[in-house]
Amino acid sequence: MLTRDVPPMSAIRVFDAAARHGNFSSASGELSMTQAAVSYQIKVLEDRVGAPLFERHARGVSLTNVGKDFANQIVPAMDTICEAYADAIGTTQTTLTINAVPTFATHFLSGALWSFQEQNPKISVRLEISENSVEPDSVDCDMAIRLGAGNFGDKDCCRLFPAVFAPMVSPRLLVSVGGVSRYEDLLKFPAVSPGDPRWHFWLAAAGIETSCFGSEPSRHFGTQMAEARAAIEGHGVALLTPAFFERELETGALLQPFDLLAEDGKSYWLITQHKRRRSTKVREFRNWLLAQTEALRQNHTCPVNS
Repeated sequence: MLTRDVPPMSAIRVFDAAARHGNFSSASGELSMTQAAVSYQIKVLEDRVGAPLFERHARGVSLTNVGKDFANQIVPAMDTICEAYADAIGTTQTTLTINAVPTFATHFLSGALWSFQEQNPKISVRLEISENSVEPDSVDCDMAIRLGAGNFGDKDCCRLFPAVFAPMVSPRLLVSVGGVSRYEDLLKFPAVSPGDPRWHFWLAAAGIETSCFGSEPSRHFGTQMAEARAAIEGHGVALLTPAFFERELETGALLQPFDLLAEDGKSYWLITQHKRRRSTKVREFRNWLLAQTEALRQNHTCPVNS
C-alpha cells in the first residue's frame, strides 16, 4: 500500500489560518505564533507545493490562483477535522454552550430546553446570556442567538423568526382610562420606552401619523424583560413580542389590546461558529430549535407580516 504524500500538518494549520484571515498577522495571533514563524511555515508549504501560495505586498498578502484553489479545499477540510475531533471526544466533552440575548434566553429558551434535554440526554447544555451588542466571536460558545437584520458577515446563520411586536399594558392601567377601542386610544398611556424607535413602525402600521410620545423624556429600557416588568407594574404601555410573554398574557398580568403586530426588519438568528457547525451536538440543537420556532409560526404566536 502506497504511503500518502501529506504535507506537514503544522504548515497546513498555518495556511488555513492565513487563508481565512487574509493576512499573516491575524494568523499569528490565532495560533499564538510569531509572524516570522507563520512566514516560515508558509514557505515550507510553498516549497512542497512547488508554487507560491501568497503574493507578498507592502500592505499585506493575498492568495495566488494556486493558493485560492488550495484554500478552497484545505479550509473546509480543516473544519471537518476539527468537527471530527470534537465528535471523537464527545463522550467526555458533550457540553453545548449557547450564548443568547436576554429576553430570548429567559422568556423562551430556558423553558423550552427541557424538551431538547429529553431528546438528547447525552448532551449537557450551558446557557449564557449576553447583550445583543456582544459579538458572537468574542465569547467562547458553540452557538449564539442574536437580534438583527441578518448582516452578520460570513457567519453560518439560520433565521429563527421575525421580531414582531405589539403594545401591551397592565389590566389596572387599562381600567384606569376606561379601556381602549381604537388604536389612537393608546395615546392616553405613557410609554415605558418612548425613545424606542420601534414605536414608529407600530404607529405607521396602525395608521397614526402623529408622534406618539414626543413630549416625554427619551427613555429606553433596552430589554423587553425590563419593559415588561415596568408595564406589569402599571408604569405605561410597552412594545413586546407576544411569543416571549405567553404566560403573562394567559395569567392576565399583561393585556394585548390589539392584534395588530408590526416589525422593524429585525429577526432572531442562530449563529454557529464555522469550525463547529458540523459537530453532532450542534446539528442536533439547530434542528431542534428550528422545529421549535417553526411551531411558533404555525400557532401564529409570531406571524410574519407581509
